[in-house]
Amino acid sequence: MNDPPKPSLLERLSTMLLREPEDRDQLVGLLHSAFERRLLDAEALSMIEGVLQVSETQVRDVMIPRSQMDMIDVADSPDKFIPYVIETSHSRFPVFEDNRDNVIGILLAKDLLRFYAEEEFNVREMLRPAVFVPEAKRLNVLLKEFRANRNHIAIVVDEYGGVAGLITIEDVIEQIVGDIEDEYDFDETEDNILVDRSGRYRVKAVTEIADFNSHFDSKFSDEDYDTVGGLVVGRFGRLPKRGESIAIDGFNFQVLRADSRKVHSLLVERPKAKEPQ
Repeated sequence: MNDPPKPSLLERLSTMLLREPEDRDQLVGLLHSAFERRLLDAEALSMIEGVLQVSETQVRDVMIPRSQMDMIDVADSPDKFIPYVIETSHSRFPVFEDNRDNVIGILLAKDLLRFYAEEEFNVREMLRPAVFVPEAKRLNVLLKEFRANRNHIAIVVDEYGGVAGLITIEDVIEQIVGDIEDEYDFDETEDNILVDRSGRYRVKAVTEIADFNSHFDSKFSDEDYDTVGGLVVGRFGRLPKRGESIAIDGFNFQVLRADSRKVHSLLVERPKAKEPQ
């Protein structure tokens, strides 16, 4: 005799949710119960919780702050800003005129290929329209707009119309599925510590404190935390947002990449050498 077909994931979830939850907390409780009964795996549970959280999260909570934005001055010549484009490795750049609050468009890195193919190249003619969104916009609404308009980046403005930061469709999706690695992110198993041209270091949060101490000749204790990310989160006393900084024993740690669950990478500046008296 053939065994009856196993119920689908949807059918199993429907069984769990027959008792309609009265609020969000009860819904999350039911989902965790489903996980404990192995009706959901950990990744599915995390994604569902991410979807629920997106509807309650505002743009200001996940945006790249203004101080960390890589922007191009329209007055600069391509010869001047192309090395900057290559160094930062983004696919899109906000372009401003006169001051950083006056964003006049978005330059796609791929459009710079025309600079090498044409005798005359005008940056203004290459710009795509910039999309502006308020800090308080909900991420689920923004994601819907991104999809409808086939847009990948938006400039975040404050209540006075000034530039507060920027946000990409990747930033929103990462709140659901977790960090998305691309060809410019750290390799999963190698290069935990990389130096950039400014002399600062990009450090993966999973770097073991012992390895960090060995590299920087520092003396951080690994009794309470195993990783640099754990150390930083512990000193903050909460999960920090991207762009936030903290000084620990002379080192400055700035969060480069983080989502709603954990810190992924840090920008580290070594203590400044003391001048001889």
